[in-house]
Amino acid sequence: MPKKTPSANSSKVSSRPVRSTALGRRLMAGLKEMAGHRKGEISLPSYDVAVPEEVDVAALRKRLGLSQSAFACSFGLDVTAIHAWEQGRRKPDRAARVLLAVIAKEPDAVRRALAA
Repeated sequence: MPKKTPSANSSKVSSRPVRSTALGRRLMAGLKEMAGHRKGEISLPSYDVAVPEEVDVAALRKRLGLSQSAFACSFGLDVTAIHAWEQGRRKPDRAARVLLAVIAKEPDAVRRALAA
């Protein structure tokens, strides 16, 4: 005689213990934090970001002791863009200014992040 198997619509609750994973615990913690913030019970950290309007690329590069091509290779930049920035023909866009600001403060962190 064939065994009866519970259908997909069965309301029977499994008696197996529920194991949580690290991802599941992090997700639940994040959801609780979000709910607490939404209710005004907790405040989450916020950061003010200051993107420099002007960057002296030549001074930064010289401070690091790098040629234009070495600077470009070290930080994933286009050497022709560095030429144009230093000669005043172009200005770095916002994303480039953010990267240059990080390079100015933490050049080794950028190198580590971009390492193959």
